[in-house]
Amino acid sequence: MKHDNIERNLGILLVLTMLAISAGGLVEIVPLFFIKETVEKVEGVRPYSPLELRGRDIYVREGCYLCHSQMIRPFRDEALRYGHYSLAAESKYDHPFQWGSKRTGPDLARVGGKYSNDWQTQHLNAPRSLVPQSVMPNYPWLLKTDLDYSDIELRMKALRTTGVPYSLTQAEYDRNVKEFGEDVAKSLHIPDAEKNLVAQAQLGNYDTDPGKLSEMDALVSYLQVLGTMVDFKKYDDDYFVKFR
Repeated sequence: MKHDNIERNLGILLVLTMLAISAGGLVEIVPLFFIKETVEKVEGVRPYSPLELRGRDIYVREGCYLCHSQMIRPFRDEALRYGHYSLAAESKYDHPFQWGSKRTGPDLARVGGKYSNDWQTQHLNAPRSLVPQSVMPNYPWLLKTDLDYSDIELRMKALRTTGVPYSLTQAEYDRNVKEFGEDVAKSLHIPDAEKNLVAQAQLGNYDTDPGKLSEMDALVSYLQVLGTMVDFKKYDDDYFVKFR
C-alpha cells in the first residue's frame, strides 16, 4: 500500500529517487578520493623522450589515429593477432590517449620493433611499395621536412602541468632518477630537451639519413617505442596464456 502511494505521488517519488541516486553515487565516487592512483603501476612505463614526443605530435597532426587504434582488447582474436592486451598504465602519460575508434589499418599498440627503421621509413613514404593492397596515403613530406623542435621545451612544460613527470628542478630530476633510472631521467629533463632530442635522432638514425634531422626521424622513433616499454612476459596471466 505504501509503495502504491509513493508511485502515485510524483513529488515523493522524485525525492526518493534523487536520494537513491545520491546514495549510490556517494558509494561509487567517494572512495576514489582516498585512492592515490586509479591506474595500477606497471614497471617499465615512462614518459616519452623529446624526440618520441615530437613524433607523437606529428602522428596526431597527420591524423594517423583516424585509421589506426592503439588499444588491444582482451579477446582471443585480438591476442592472437596483436599480442598482449593493452594495459591502462601504458596510456598514463598520453594526453590525449590514442586508443582510436576504428581500424582501417592494424592496431599499432605493439608495432615497436616489429619492423626495421628502413621498413617504417619506406612504408610511410610509399606504403604500396611494401604492402600492395594498402589504402594508406603517402607521406613523402616527412622525409623532406626538417624537424622543428624549437618549442620542445614548451611542449614538455605543458605536459608537466598535466602530471607527466618531466623535470625542471634538481629535486624533480632526482625523483625521476629514483623512479625511472638515470638514463631515462636525463631524457626527461626539460633544460636538456633539445640536446637530448638531437642525440637520440643521431644515434637512432630513424629516417636512414644520418645527415638530416627530419620529421620522419621523430615519427619513426615514436612508432618504434610503442609497446616496447613493458616486458609482457612478466604480465602474462592465465587469460592470455591460454590464447597461445
